[in-house]
Amino acid sequence: MADKLQFSLVSPERQLFAGEVDQVDIPGTEGDMGIFPDHAPLMAAIRTGAITVYSGGEETQYFVQGGFADVTPEGLTVLAERAGPLAELSADSLTDDIAKAEAKLDGLEGEAALAVRQDLDGLRALQAGL
Repeated sequence: MADKLQFSLVSPERQLFAGEVDQVDIPGTEGDMGIFPDHAPLMAAIRTGAITVYSGGEETQYFVQGGFADVTPEGLTVLAERAGPLAELSADSLTDDIAKAEAKLDGLEGEAALAVRQDLDGLRALQAGL
């Protein structure tokens, strides 16, 4: 049994994190997931929210918006459409993102509307946490 989980968080702009950690909590579209060393392989879509990385008794949070989490025997990779340190989020940028998502929701139905609603829920939860 491995003591640490190899974790990598990547956005289109940059790699935000790469290293060994104790645990990573991820907001999945089907529910939140806690990933530990030796986790069973899986691939899951992620929703807008916060990823929490636990390492050596410390917690670090990143915001993510869309993407996938891939757990393999080698570790966990999160490929996010948008990501950054949670501490760098501003209330103004979240307000703008919420307005854009609300405008996008008009006229959508089915799976497309569900995806935008999940995005809105995540953005509002992040805003409430600031």
